[in-house]
Amino acid sequence: MSIPAIPDLAAHAPYATVEEYVNRWTDRIWQERGVGLIRECYAPEVIVHGASGTVTGVEPVVHGTLQRITSFPDRIGGAEDIIWESRGSDSFISSHRSLHTGSHQGHSVYGAPTGHSFAFRGIAHCLVREGWFVEEWLVRDEYELVRSLGLDPREVAAELAARGGAERPTDADPGNDLLATGVSGRRPGDHKAECELILTQFHELWNQCLLDRTERFVAPDVRCHTTRSRTLQGRDQYRDDVVSLLGCVPDAQVTVLDLAAHTAPDRGTRVAAVWRLEGHYTGVPAYGPATGEPVSILGVSHYTVREGKIAEEWRIFDELALLTQIERHRRAG
Repeated sequence: MSIPAIPDLAAHAPYATVEEYVNRWTDRIWQERGVGLIRECYAPEVIVHGASGTVTGVEPVVHGTLQRITSFPDRIGGAEDIIWESRGSDSFISSHRSLHTGSHQGHSVYGAPTGHSFAFRGIAHCLVREGWFVEEWLVRDEYELVRSLGLDPREVAAELAARGGAERPTDADPGNDLLATGVSGRRPGDHKAECELILTQFHELWNQCLLDRTERFVAPDVRCHTTRSRTLQGRDQYRDDVVSLLGCVPDAQVTVLDLAAHTAPDRGTRVAAVWRLEGHYTGVPAYGPATGEPVSILGVSHYTVREGKIAEEWRIFDELALLTQIERHRRAG
């Protein structure tokens, strides 16, 4: 049985569209401070996969939201894009990219208020079924947040490691046919060429280190917005940024966990990919002396695809969680 391209209205009730559903719940919870409304849109046993591990249940979501608002009371999470895709008549994926701005006005897990302002991106890749968030893959550029607050990310990571550190983000296995089924379920048959492009570039550039093939996948004037609020331009910068991460984890392998694709008249065709990079920190000591221990990174990338090439990418992962894993191994050693 084929998967419909558009879910039934009941999947995003009481709102008319997926975009309205996601934006209104986000505004009601975060901007209007209806934090308790989380219990009305997140399933009681919701599963949230983050850069530091997986938690189950709606109450951790409520508690985490309260803490985040207390720390950054003037925070605004401006929606940049929502890449959505059906998961059947009653379900859909919403891959929601936001730019977070504000200032550190309250106590946080990082310490006393600094008053410093910040701007960083995050992506929430969510499975919604019959109007309920049932599973989420959440990544934020937390390193950029900490750096913006005037703190030393390595010192912060060491403190987090002392408190227990970061766990492997998720051990899910997506299977062998991402074009048909990912960790969020069966996909429609749309956008096959664009999704194949993304899967092949991960396989050849990241997993096989065939960086000489970069031009096969990305446009000459490609832009990549990535961690620490960096924007890369052109194929050479795009390629060299991949090299810089692989140089730290030379045996790295990327597993794509989920895909979603959508075409909109004003935005073109975009593809969202949830991915996990795993390997050993044995290479370039960009995060302090190499430990030789395993590391695992959860990331989400949003791509704009034009004429068979990646024209733009937003690549988000949590370098602070990576540092915390490394510091945890260092303490254990």
